Amino acid sequence: MDGIVLLDKGQGVSSNQALQAVRRLFNANKAGHTGALDPLATGLLPLCFGEATKVSGLMLDDDKRYQVTFRLGIMTDTGDAEGQVIKTMMVPEFDQASLQHCLSQFTGDILQVPPMYSALKFQGRKLYELAREGKTIDRAARQVRIDHIELLGFSGADITLDVACSKGTYIRSLAEDIGHALGSCATVTALRRISAGLFSIEHAHTMEQLKAMSDAQRLALMIAVDTPLADLPAVEVRNGDALKIQQGQQVMIEASGTGRVRIYCHQHFLGLGELSLNGKLAPKKLFNLKAADDASSE
Repeated sequence: MDGIVLLDKGQGVSSNQALQAVRRLFNANKAGHTGALDPLATGLLPLCFGEATKVSGLMLDDDKRYQVTFRLGIMTDTGDAEGQVIKTMMVPEFDQASLQHCLSQFTGDILQVPPMYSALKFQGRKLYELAREGKTIDRAARQVRIDHIELLGFSGADITLDVACSKGTYIRSLAEDIGHALGSCATVTALRRISAGLFSIEHAHTMEQLKAMSDAQRLALMIAVDTPLADLPAVEVRNGDALKIQQGQQVMIEASGTGRVRIYCHQHFLGLGELSLNGKLAPKKLFNLKAADDASSE
């Protein structure tokens, strides 16, 4: 049970609740997700099982893409429609040109203050735990990157955007900042993640779809452990060197370039390594995956 399943998470459940439900369907012992979605949010949630949990941390660094709708004139304590209203303001008049001009100010590298309702920690406690106790902690602004903002539509106080961004971007904070820039306030009413790294929502399945499948059909959905690492160069090692790599030893190979690489032996994925300029390959993260010939012999 080693691989990745793409879930189209439904609204009203936490990412961990969704993970545990799918884990039970697959009868998997080890599982993890790659970046939480708020209960309000829907969409792409890659789930890692078995040895694939070793790449889940790397996938947290992936760029993301969202479709978000937010409402001007309302601010909540959570930044979305599930929170309590803490402020209301007039909705200013604006047209498409002025809205586009405002949105253009939020592309590129921007500074963003993380929301209190987030999993960031302060003195060992998650911020949302403190927020639920009515506490507010000063948060330093962090730099994030917005690759593009596309205006999908607006009607009255509601604005819908398509946002491509870097890791660590809080769409709720982005919506609030856009609201302030327009002379009002804002809160998210709908949020859907449509891509994360190399994965897209078009290849994801809902919980209902997974439940309706047979065990064999669900297993056929499992994506190979090394798939999210496809942007890294690959090197092939011989049997003897593969054994040394699996024992944590460095080997010398004929390869050009330097940096992190994927390591294979007869197209069987062994793990990640660091390649030096002199051809020295050092193992960094190894994967205990069953080889195809081992599986066929059972």
